[in-house]
Amino acid sequence: MGTLNFNYRFVLKTVGFILIIESMFMMLSTIISFYSHEMAGDAMLLSSVITFFSGIFIRLIGTDDYERPITKRESFLTVTLTWVSLSLFGMLPFYLSGVIPNITDAFFETISGFTTTGATILTDIDNVPRGLLFWRSLTQWIGGIGIIVFALAIIPIIGGNASVLYDAEATGIVHERFQPRVTQIAKHLWIIYIIITVTLTLLLWVGPMNLFDSICHAMSSVATGGFSTKQNSIAYWDSPYIQYVLSIFMFIGGINFALIFFLIKGMPKKLLKNEEFRWYACIVLFFTIVFAICLLASGKFTNVEEVFRTSLFHVISGISSTAFTFHNYAGWGSFYVFMMLILMLFCACSGSTSGGIKIVRVIVLFKNTINEFKRQVHPTAILPVRINKQVVPVDTVTKVLAFMFLYVGILVISCVVLSLMGMNFESAIGASIASISNIGAGLGSEAETGHFANVSAGAKWYMGFIMLVGRLEVFTVLSLFMPTFWKK
Repeated sequence: MGTLNFNYRFVLKTVGFILIIESMFMMLSTIISFYSHEMAGDAMLLSSVITFFSGIFIRLIGTDDYERPITKRESFLTVTLTWVSLSLFGMLPFYLSGVIPNITDAFFETISGFTTTGATILTDIDNVPRGLLFWRSLTQWIGGIGIIVFALAIIPIIGGNASVLYDAEATGIVHERFQPRVTQIAKHLWIIYIIITVTLTLLLWVGPMNLFDSICHAMSSVATGGFSTKQNSIAYWDSPYIQYVLSIFMFIGGINFALIFFLIKGMPKKLLKNEEFRWYACIVLFFTIVFAICLLASGKFTNVEEVFRTSLFHVISGISSTAFTFHNYAGWGSFYVFMMLILMLFCACSGSTSGGIKIVRVIVLFKNTINEFKRQVHPTAILPVRINKQVVPVDTVTKVLAFMFLYVGILVISCVVLSLMGMNFESAIGASIASISNIGAGLGSEAETGHFANVSAGAKWYMGFIMLVGRLEVFTVLSLFMPTFWKK
């Protein structure tokens, strides 16, 4: 079997375009740095220039052969290389400024941002220059909806190749499309994304946050990333108003953005009748009530409003994979930690900015399991799995089963690998779930300190790789390591 004839020039040209876009985003952070009269501004400017000309160079290697269709193999390679390139160039501001003088730590912080994981190595965030804090939040905002989706919205030259690129990056098992053209989908998604971000910024600014903190937290919240401008995260403000506002928008971040589009267009039934959304809302409500009742019964809280707000915030923060906190829930007891781990594994809806398995896959597995019980009694019965009254194709159910096998397998392997790299059992489990589910909350010492600064260099590189695997939903990245991928 011969080697597959890849359209490498398309891959390189697309990656080059993305790097040029990234350099433009870097310029926004450069402006913030110079406006704040920070020394980091020079590093931001240099990083932007390096990224821009690198993008130009890589783009010029390719040709204008965009008429040639690309396969899923090329789309997988393009998307994976794009995210790796974003992180490699995106770490330059941290490294060149000297704020994170270690390449391992700079890369870890950056890929954690772009994948919206939110795990950090910074131990004194309050004293990080504003330009870098803005860039840090901006990486999550870019990664939340997806840089490829952004590129599709502004680069019509990709044309007929847009669909496969969109499918390689979008999350979930079915991508609900509300326009015939993928480029139109991308434009609508980003318009909605911007509207939600601006709205949240204004609402936070009305509260005790200043404008800068409001912008940064709005970007992190909508992207369900969890980076904060303060070491104490949301606890710094000690504001019920901020906690309620963020709870609402973290919840919105966990909803399929296609459904939000329908809601904005005056079609709320699309949202309310969606089975995955109903499960999502019910899970949030159920866990919030359970947490509140148990916390009240344990005597850890006495004020009903406070315990409801605390439970609601942390349940939504966990299931949306945002990982904002204002209480150390690990101190409440092992029961709450276990419940939070379940939320962190399953997370929210497909087509949202959240990480994790996604609720729709849990629904498919649940219904397929119920059907298996029925088949034990009626072996000849035809019992399809239905979502939103539509039959889910058998090959999709099979793919969900394969996804779950890989997901659990990666978790187990990661626990072993991280244990070999010096982590204790609790920390290895926490770091594995934090990486694959793209949620920055750890267990053990990482939960107590709120950072991964003390983790070994090897563990950080491994975690960075798993973050990418989780963000691109396993198959896109792991397919590159299969021999059949490179063969005809």
